[in-house]
Amino acid sequence: MIRTSIAVSVLFAMVAPVAASAADRPATQRLPAGDPRGGTERLDGLLPVHVDRKGGRILLALPAPGRDGVATRLLYINALRTGLGSAPIGLDRAQPGPAQELVIRRLGKKIAFELANPRFRATNGSAAEQAAASDAFATSTLWLGDAIDAADGTLLVDIAPFLARDTKGITAQLNSGGEKGWKLVEALSAADTNNVRAFPLNLEFEARQTYASETPGAEVRNIAPDPRQVTMVVRHSFVAMPTPGYVTRAFDPRGGSFATQVLDFGAPLGGQIVQNLSNRFRLERVDPAAPRSRVKTPITFYIDNAAPEPIRTALLEGASWWKAAFEAAGYIDAYRVEILPDGADPLDMRYNVVNWVNRATRGWSYGYAVSDPRTGEILKGSVLLGSLRVRQDMLIYEGLVGADKTGTGGPNDPAQVALARIRQLAAHEVGHALGLQHNFAGSTQDRASVMDYPAPRIGLVDGAPDLSDAYGVGLGAWDHHAIDWLYGDPAGGNPDAAAQAKAAAAEAKGLRFVSDENSRVVSASQPWGSLWDDGADPVAELERMMAVRAAAIARFGPRALAAGEPVAALRRKFVPIWLLHRYQVEAAGKLLGGATSTYAVAGGAGDPAAAAPVDAAAQQRALDVLLATLDPAALDVPEPLIAPLSTGWSGDRDRQTDIEVMRTAGSAVFDPLVAAEVAAEVSLAALLAPERLARLTDQHRRDAAVPGAGEVARRLLALADAPAASARLGAVRRAIGTRIILNMARAAAAPATGSEASAVIDQALADWAGAQGKRRFASAEDRAWALSTGRLIGDREALAAALRDTGNDVPVPPGMPIG
Repeated sequence: MIRTSIAVSVLFAMVAPVAASAADRPATQRLPAGDPRGGTERLDGLLPVHVDRKGGRILLALPAPGRDGVATRLLYINALRTGLGSAPIGLDRAQPGPAQELVIRRLGKKIAFELANPRFRATNGSAAEQAAASDAFATSTLWLGDAIDAADGTLLVDIAPFLARDTKGITAQLNSGGEKGWKLVEALSAADTNNVRAFPLNLEFEARQTYASETPGAEVRNIAPDPRQVTMVVRHSFVAMPTPGYVTRAFDPRGGSFATQVLDFGAPLGGQIVQNLSNRFRLERVDPAAPRSRVKTPITFYIDNAAPEPIRTALLEGASWWKAAFEAAGYIDAYRVEILPDGADPLDMRYNVVNWVNRATRGWSYGYAVSDPRTGEILKGSVLLGSLRVRQDMLIYEGLVGADKTGTGGPNDPAQVALARIRQLAAHEVGHALGLQHNFAGSTQDRASVMDYPAPRIGLVDGAPDLSDAYGVGLGAWDHHAIDWLYGDPAGGNPDAAAQAKAAAAEAKGLRFVSDENSRVVSASQPWGSLWDDGADPVAELERMMAVRAAAIARFGPRALAAGEPVAALRRKFVPIWLLHRYQVEAAGKLLGGATSTYAVAGGAGDPAAAAPVDAAAQQRALDVLLATLDPAALDVPEPLIAPLSTGWSGDRDRQTDIEVMRTAGSAVFDPLVAAEVAAEVSLAALLAPERLARLTDQHRRDAAVPGAGEVARRLLALADAPAASARLGAVRRAIGTRIILNMARAAAAPATGSEASAVIDQALADWAGAQGKRRFASAEDRAWALSTGRLIGDREALAAALRDTGNDVPVPPGMPIG
């Protein structure tokens, strides 16, 4: 989440993972009187470490500095051993930071910890050219400590003060998302001398860090025992620089990988200075000449043994799906998945771990790749799976088919469907850790990729929702291609040239790839790239989903509750059923003002000229179906549901529920008109996205058959005051009409809408308002609404104030991640 994931994998598989190491046992040594190492225990590993458990010192023994003062170069990585527990803020248990090149340098009486800047280089240049490229760009000095010279000539530095610093950026992350005033409290932060571990290729240290604020926000107040201060344990890893022999893979925008970017000023004229190196694990064939070979060190992922059964087994099964892709790419037994051994440290650099993470509220899962900043080689994979996502799945499935089916073991057993989703999630996030980006076009080509966000495929059997085909099993065609492209080095020849040929072949075959930049926002233009959608035809699927939604709403009620569950829980369970169509609305909306595009490269199979607006007829059909989602009959909550949805609750408030239910009419009373407005907001966000209106205006200019912004505005205003079939639906129509008017006015005022579309929408509103005084109305309520709304449109200052007033907004409860 992605937010966008960072690529990750395990680097030091050359050292077999073990639950404990002999290096953990202190070595004894005889020291002369007055030696600074007196009272310490020695740990031998990548560098000797002398730990003063009582005095709080952690003395790192350094090699003798060279003429430039550099004692050693290491990779430095920090991570959280304990988390905050907040989904919106992040700061999760096991969350890693990036790998950075750390230069430890002596400066007279001081030892400097300095971050190098390997992004800028002159790879094939002379020594002078390389120095010029390096010296032109700043480095970052993290810390200065006192140099300690032992009598035997050993150079020491006490790194305990460095470990207690906020190198993870916790302060900045806390001071986001409504939290303010947070700062590190040095008096309450210290290195932990009880948790120092030394291994041949990495040193592991920890510090307990406390952060304080006199103005904590809602997230921290919901979690911390004293919300004015929170304490977390930060892991610091000092890691040996990777050994030579890694073969880089040049990034290709068609390949679907993450990348490390470098600027190589040694590139020849005509070459590219800005270069991107794909992130991937090191896989070395035992037999380099064989098309199929075992590898020297397999990629191994470990499933967190803290995950409960049967989830743990489902995670192992889903993560194991990638084995087939590596086999197909020519690697025998190159990818493995196992359960994390008891006593193993999931933050140890030698383990790629799928971590089971608990938070106070549901949130995203992540697949991180910690990569060598010089080459892009993945060093450690760290997957963070939020434990509450599967609970949200259960809530949705029970709302669809009934809680009484939980535990039955059939195809509509919510627990079994949730485990199917867990397998998908494990495969997806491990895919990120292997170096793969999202592919949000997978759903348009029959589940071609687990790197898409899969919506549960909900069927209708005898008029009832059916989940027997909710999720696919195994990898898709894109996934096999992506692993072959990223890892499938040929036995001979140029690996990058072979990868380019594979990308061109996939392109020629029509295998689609669309990543985040043209998928996530509602205003995106790419008709193939959507989240949580399904089907090759997004408009036909929206029509189908509206029918599924209607059936699900008609059957919704107390049957969605488990025995003994409070009826008040229906308010939360109702939201994802009521908004079951929300992501397919976004997918269909992308046809309006949409334009297909590819990640073409010069000389590739793709034709850059093929990027073109969506066919005008398809856009008209999309507009028709999107407007149909605003039909008052589709947005009227059935009368039998209003009473159970108004059931009260007498216990403590639950923040997860509070942020996921619709606004009531006071106390526990459910407001069906608010529900209508919430659903209307979903459709209007897609129809009136400013960038979409600007594209429609331009496309209409070039092709009159494309519906322009004016047609969208006129048809929405026609819906706002269309005759209603009954007085009951008249009130729903007026509620929807209010949302239409305010959203149109907001779109007209948005700079991204563009001057022409803004003028067209503004004039449409003015014409509509001017016509209201000449109309005949079906009811006094219609007359009051139309004339009042018309006066608001005509009063520029009042309209601007109404748009600024957040009290006029109708918040749509969060949906993502839906599972």
